[in-house]
Amino acid sequence: MRETYGYIRVSAKDQNIRRQLDALKPYEIPQDNLYIEKQSGKDFVRPMYRRLMKRIQPGDLLILKSIDRLGRNYTEILEQWRILTHEKQVDVVVVDFPLLDTRTGNGNLTGKFVADITLQVLAYVAQAERENIRQRQAEGIAAAQRRGVRFGPVKAELPSDFDRVYKDWQAGRMTEDEVLELCKMKRSTFYARLAEFRNEHYPLEEILRSFDEEE
Repeated sequence: MRETYGYIRVSAKDQNIRRQLDALKPYEIPQDNLYIEKQSGKDFVRPMYRRLMKRIQPGDLLILKSIDRLGRNYTEILEQWRILTHEKQVDVVVVDFPLLDTRTGNGNLTGKFVADITLQVLAYVAQAERENIRQRQAEGIAAAQRRGVRFGPVKAELPSDFDRVYKDWQAGRMTEDEVLELCKMKRSTFYARLAEFRNEHYPLEEILRSFDEEE
């Protein structure tokens, strides 16, 4: 005997299942056949869905409010659709998208073939849109860079009066720790900026220092 099942998934942020329950109500799904998942989309660990997949049998009917209940992206959705309709041999009805209805008979001319094609088209459109978004983002970043906009973390800079600080440090009037505290930098960052400072303001000193290191 054909069984009808329903699967509902809500994220941890949106725990309101009422809209999905209302959408599935006309299908008169037995309470024991209704699987409700309250799960974070980030982790996507779905124990209720796994229980459903163990229980559902060939010829049974699964009702979903929307196709995104099956996965986080169209790659996952397509894989779960294939498992359900081809491996498990169950029918699937997506309430929000009537073309995604694999049933035949009762005047429904769609069936698995057209539903499969429809889902493939949806996946293609979604992928194309993602690629278009990435391209627009890349073009926007390139245009901004041409205008001089800089991206990424802000480079730590030495204070404007570092020349005075440097001389006090070299004369022994300041300790290294005091200089680091004043510059608000980690030691590794400070010495990277210090090398740049010496090359710019004291190039001869830096050359002599390199000779000393070689000796």
